[in-house]
Amino acid sequence: MILDNRYAGLEWAGARVEPDPLDTPRLLLINYDLAESLGISLKDHQWLEITSGHRLLPDMIPFAQVYAGHQFGGFSPRLGDGRALLLGEVVTPGGERWDLHLKGAGKTPYSRFGDGRAVLRSSLREYLASEALHYLGIPTTRALCLVGSDEPVYREQVEAGAALLRAAPSHLRFGHFEYFYYSSQPERIPELLNYLIDTQWPDLDKSLQGYAELFERVVLRTAELIAHWQAAGFCHGVMNTDNMSMLGLTLDYGPYGFLDAYDPGHICNHSDHAGRYAYDQQPAVGLWNLQRLAQALSGHIELEALQQSLGQYEHRLLTAYSERMRQKLGLEQWQDEDPALFRDMFTLMAKHQVDYNCWFRRLSRLEPEGELPQRLAALLSEPDAWSDWFVRYRARLALENRPQAERRAAMEAVNPKYVLRNHLAQRAIERAEQGDMAEADTLLQLLANPFDDQPDFDAYAEPAPEWAASLCISCSS
Repeated sequence: MILDNRYAGLEWAGARVEPDPLDTPRLLLINYDLAESLGISLKDHQWLEITSGHRLLPDMIPFAQVYAGHQFGGFSPRLGDGRALLLGEVVTPGGERWDLHLKGAGKTPYSRFGDGRAVLRSSLREYLASEALHYLGIPTTRALCLVGSDEPVYREQVEAGAALLRAAPSHLRFGHFEYFYYSSQPERIPELLNYLIDTQWPDLDKSLQGYAELFERVVLRTAELIAHWQAAGFCHGVMNTDNMSMLGLTLDYGPYGFLDAYDPGHICNHSDHAGRYAYDQQPAVGLWNLQRLAQALSGHIELEALQQSLGQYEHRLLTAYSERMRQKLGLEQWQDEDPALFRDMFTLMAKHQVDYNCWFRRLSRLEPEGELPQRLAALLSEPDAWSDWFVRYRARLALENRPQAERRAAMEAVNPKYVLRNHLAQRAIERAEQGDMAEADTLLQLLANPFDDQPDFDAYAEPAPEWAASLCISCSS
């Protein structure tokens, strides 16, 4: 494994901090496939020692990054890695660069009043979610290793401490640039931009034009990411600017959730009382966050270039979203009536509380004529209310002149059978807290093949039970 520490060399960008070792650590999960792709070859005891904070490899320089952020609309001038450390940057066999980021490593100068620890509940949720999104094709950070312990950590109640080693090409956030903008250190912003160019986009020039092109890429990647979220029915829950990736990755999993019954105004974060980050607000919040980033970069990119890039956001998002929705409905070509067909479908889904992911998956079995497939009809509390829509949808499919088997295969290749519903994650967490990782292992196997039929696990592909609606997921999750 080749490790670099280029970011830790920017001493003004944070602070060097030694990890605080976890007591009585236990190895729970290792992502061997990801490790192999990154060129990391470690024995299990080494994974345990590194992730629990008991050991650093010779080239590791643990570094806590400083950043700021707009949180629920209000600005927090100094946040940073309050419970995480950048251990180093891996240079993969293919020449890519990936951060190794340890979450739950203890206090840093940016912990404020926190303890710097993570708990098993939230760490396992992040591990499961990041892998679930990866296999759905949604850009995300990844999970490498999870360690549990008997060390008590105090949240709403006493919980077991844990640590998560995660990886990503970069953990740079919008908030990094906001910190140096609002702390009157504008000279640091080009240095951060140059770091991003050197490590991720070496085809760009380190110039006003290059910085403008970099911002344009951030805008387009963010738009595409949120189009992915919306099409998958994924709610992030805390879209603060300090949780927005410069590379368009899904970053920092807390109160996330996949839609069960379709509700465009669904709020997955129990702490989000005003619904700022509701499912249907995510596209607008993405643009608002990009505007905050543009302000932070305004001294280094011309205003016209910033505005021009921001102006591309809505078109890219809508184009990407429309394309994904057509694929989910088995449509290859654009027709003028498609937006009305989509809109009426969503209106019916919301009115009748139809399960979002089950709907699209089971819709693939619809025949050109005849009765509705039994499992599709089972989702509809009032099937007759859908009669007109099904007539229109079948007529629309007929325009494609596409063989039924081909359409079904195409739809099932983009509509997952298995998604990480909150009640499934909760069940895995409860068993893990009792020392049983079998349920987490099963979930990870299903989520790694979300589009495949696995008949022995059909129970995992059913709509959520009624009790799942009472699960409260907050920022402490």
